[in-house]
Amino acid sequence: MDSLSRVTAEIVECRACPRLVAWREAVAAERRASFRDEEYWGRPVPGFGDPAARLLVVGLAPAAHGGNRTGRVFTGDRSGDWLYRALWKQGFANQPASVHAADGLELCDAYVAAAVRCAPPANKPTPEERDTCRPYLVRELALLDRVMVVVALGRFAHDVVCGLLAGGRGGAARPRFGHLAEHVVDGGRTLIDSFHPSQQNTFTGKLTELAFDAVFARGRALIEAPSAAR
Repeated sequence: MDSLSRVTAEIVECRACPRLVAWREAVAAERRASFRDEEYWGRPVPGFGDPAARLLVVGLAPAAHGGNRTGRVFTGDRSGDWLYRALWKQGFANQPASVHAADGLELCDAYVAAAVRCAPPANKPTPEERDTCRPYLVRELALLDRVMVVVALGRFAHDVVCGLLAGGRGGAARPRFGHLAEHVVDGGRTLIDSFHPSQQNTFTGKLTELAFDAVFARGRALIEAPSAAR
């Protein structure tokens, strides 16, 4: 039978996309000057969190000097600072920051994954790389059978999640992406969109901390609503 640990083991050993393998390993070998004394992970980054999660967060891909360095998704970069702080505020995390994989971070009722598991050049996976990685998220969704709310961080993640949960049903158009937009998808789950907490969005003010926090406050409200009881 499949399991999250089995998916994790297969992700970590994956070498299916030559361009991504070459890039992640080159970054790990060259290193950023500020991390020159650290040993980079340099492999695909699996999902992380509570197997009984009711909230699933899906990002784009590991950061070259974040998850690709630390070995844990959204760990060691500024996007992760925003994400785990927001999760902590809503009781989904035991601490507000994540610096490295052994820093004691634990998630409660939440699981974090990515649409693509290797750091891509310029943060832009190709359609082929996206599709090659898709089965891992399919399996995680099947195994995380208590998930009621999926948060998509950015349009790329939104499109991938919609392709799995809302694409093409009865010929209907896919839901449109928009910050704090909500969509009911397969299984009665709710998809909530959010701008990605990348520096491109946070430094320019396109995404504020208040607006980002609102996404997870809404997710908490949905899974705790009386109608959500199982």
